Amino acid sequence: VQLQASGGGLVQAGGSLTLSCQASGITFDDYAIGWLRQAPGKDRELVSCISRSDGTTNYADSVKGRFTISGDDAKTTVSLQMNSLKPEDTAVYYCNANRYDRVYWGQGTLVTVSS
Repeated sequence: VQLQASGGGLVQAGGSLTLSCQASGITFDDYAIGWLRQAPGKDRELVSCISRSDGTTNYADSVKGRFTISGDDAKTTVSLQMNSLKPEDTAVYYCNANRYDRVYWGQGTLVTVSS
């Protein structure tokens, strides 16, 4: 099982990026998929998550209204559309797939927002 996170990069404040988390070896049917981030010197924090069983989504207060999480019909990819990016969004972003009995992690993808 692998989760491949991609889409990070350098963007100016106010810009947009879309991150993708693609699974191989599983489908996301019974999983909650989360995007987390870790900025230098800070703890990892949950940014957003989506339940692939019922589509429920959640967002950190800091990104509400700016970020949108979504999943594809094949249930192998979850995307995080990030708009109106701020310098404080700069971090390494990770995706994970959670089920009651297991968690899988993808590698991080770096997002850098310049002011």
